Amino acid sequence: MSRHQALLAWALLVLLALGAAQKTEAPSCCSPIVPRNEWGAAASECAQRLNLPVRYVVVSHTAGSTCNAPDSCQQQAQNVQHYHARTLGWCDVGYNFLIGEDGLVYEGRGWNIKGDHTGPTWNPISIGITFMGNYMERLPRARALRAAQSLLACGVAQGALSPKYEVKGHRDVQQTLSPGDQLYEAIRNWPHYRE
Repeated sequence: MSRHQALLAWALLVLLALGAAQKTEAPSCCSPIVPRNEWGAAASECAQRLNLPVRYVVVSHTAGSTCNAPDSCQQQAQNVQHYHARTLGWCDVGYNFLIGEDGLVYEGRGWNIKGDHTGPTWNPISIGITFMGNYMERLPRARALRAAQSLLACGVAQGALSPKYEVKGHRDVQQTLSPGDQLYEAIRNWPHYRE
């Protein structure tokens, strides 16, 4: 074997090793998720874990103010957490993830901790993602919708969501207007949506 062939073989082995290492890390399809400490979340008092992978994803909206930039979305995530923890007395923000119109996903309870987003039947068997804002009259920006789709693909890649997961609108499982008329119509066209 020539020196050139040996070098090529070594380079191929390095690339294969890197590929194997990447399979154990966060998948490349995962967009960055803004961790709790970066958006200024208060400490969580939640401990009940989800049994992963979960089969269901419940999509809601906060019905509050929208946010279009990281600063305003961080503030909005803090507002939602304050309302849930201080006013409602929950152990933390109720959602597993919050999505801003800045196109970023904000970590709520994350993939592993049971949320308080859809009631006692659905909370233990689903991931709750919410869009920050009111989507009765309009859709979230396209970048927010793309962030949600990326988050779901990431959940499957990490083993937190079943590959056969089902998306539900909040109104499919509880008596509510959430996730808003316009957002609800949009998610009904997502490939994993089931009524």
